[in-house]
Amino acid sequence: MQHFGAKSTGLFRVCTKNRQFMSANLSQHAPSPKALSLSLKARLGLGALLLGLVTLVTAGMMVVAMDRVTQRLDAALMAEKRVERYAALSTQVSTFIVIAAESIQTRMPPDDRALRLESVTSNIMRTLTQIRQDLDNAVLEARALGIDEQSRRATQSLGIARMEAMFTSTRDGFLSDTQDPDRLQGFLDIFSISFDPLLNEVVVEEMRARQTILSGIETLRQRLTLIAAAVAAVTIVLLLAYYFALIRPQFRRLDMLRDAAQRIGREDFAVALPDNKTDEIGRVFSETNRMAAALSDRKAEVASEWAKLNDIIADRTQELSDANAKLAKTDEDRRRFFADVSHELRTPLTVILMESQLGRAGGPDPQAAFATIESRALRLNRRIDDLLRVARSESGQLALNPAPFDLPQMIDEALDETRAEIANAGMEMTLHTIPDLTVEGDRNWIRQVIASLIRNAIRHAADGTHLSLGAEATDTTALIHITDNGPGIAPADQGKIFERFAQGSGTTRAAGFGVGLALAKWVIEEQGGQITIHSPLPRDTALGDNPGTTVTLSLPLAI
Repeated sequence: MQHFGAKSTGLFRVCTKNRQFMSANLSQHAPSPKALSLSLKARLGLGALLLGLVTLVTAGMMVVAMDRVTQRLDAALMAEKRVERYAALSTQVSTFIVIAAESIQTRMPPDDRALRLESVTSNIMRTLTQIRQDLDNAVLEARALGIDEQSRRATQSLGIARMEAMFTSTRDGFLSDTQDPDRLQGFLDIFSISFDPLLNEVVVEEMRARQTILSGIETLRQRLTLIAAAVAAVTIVLLLAYYFALIRPQFRRLDMLRDAAQRIGREDFAVALPDNKTDEIGRVFSETNRMAAALSDRKAEVASEWAKLNDIIADRTQELSDANAKLAKTDEDRRRFFADVSHELRTPLTVILMESQLGRAGGPDPQAAFATIESRALRLNRRIDDLLRVARSESGQLALNPAPFDLPQMIDEALDETRAEIANAGMEMTLHTIPDLTVEGDRNWIRQVIASLIRNAIRHAADGTHLSLGAEATDTTALIHITDNGPGIAPADQGKIFERFAQGSGTTRAAGFGVGLALAKWVIEEQGGQITIHSPLPRDTALGDNPGTTVTLSLPLAI
């Protein structure tokens, strides 16, 4: 039993797999709704064909209706024409009766009577012939109006034949050779009594036929109006169905496609158009979805590559910025070097030139002038040596040689360099007691800084006439104070005067190049010191009425 159960279970699995396989095959080969749906082109073509058929049917109906109306109008016009001929015939017959009665009363001879009646009888026969031809044509035209109308026209032709026969008999009687007035009067009475009812009958019948034709036209008009209204209603229904069932949904799908295109134009590629139809717009939807997905992937790739490129550009930009900063620093060092060197070379040369002029003018102590020239030449030689050292170095900076030196001696040397300039400017220098201090630094450069500060005071504070120089010590530094009685330095300019080629505002702006303070600041700070400016001065420390300025150098003491 277990073996049988195992076999039955395996058989059930095989059958189940076969059914699944067959179902899968059937589902693959069964026509899907997409495959059975008509394309948009076919649906538009069918709709246009249906509307075209309606238009053709309407046009055909209009042609047939117009043809029938034309036939009836022609029949009515012909009936009107025949009525006019009947009226003409009635007039001609009346004329014939009058002439015939006159010939009887006057007992006119046969020849004169025949001559008198010839014209009117010819006209009557001609009119009867035309009426008969009109009726023959009317019988042919009546085929389109039905067998009843055709029979009526044929019966009407018989009445015309009877009138023609009666007139012919009467005419022949009056054209005969008889002279009997009673006989002629009998012909005329019989004609008058018989012809008039026949003519009235024909005219009444013709008027009735004309009215019937006009009534038929009115009936046809009403029928055509109903048909036209029905066709218009059917056309409107078809147009509404065509619009709401086919055109409007396509417009909605086209709006979706337009919105998707606008989103793609804004780089929003999260587009999911419905692709449940296989018509032309459905295929465009599928391609648009595929395009949006491809563009989204491409955008991600481009964003990734762009991020990498931005990183590379940022790295290269930073490298260029660093290189530019390095070049700018090198250029700044180079320009500072040449500016500083030109200032340092100009100062000894100026002193040498002044001493030479004094010596040539016959000064009181030529030996002192030559000694000054010698010391300045030696200092200029040292500056040229500095220039050569800087030119050989890679840093582009001036070389400093710090060493311990005696501060009072260095200040005396600076005063000796500038004493002549102070005297020439008409100013007085007050030297306070200088403590015996040993300072760490480059002796020559610090002396040159102090001399440059004195010269700046001479240039910018010449109106004050008073200068002072003093020094004091703290625990670790020596403070050197250079004070003038000039116009002072505006607070807004105090941070700028240490910039290269900077000048202050006001009356001091015209003189100097501003290089001295920039060089002095650099030299002092490179040796661990500081340079500060105080202006205006308090009244208790000022040298006069002017605001005044004090420049303080802070130098480290030698250990």
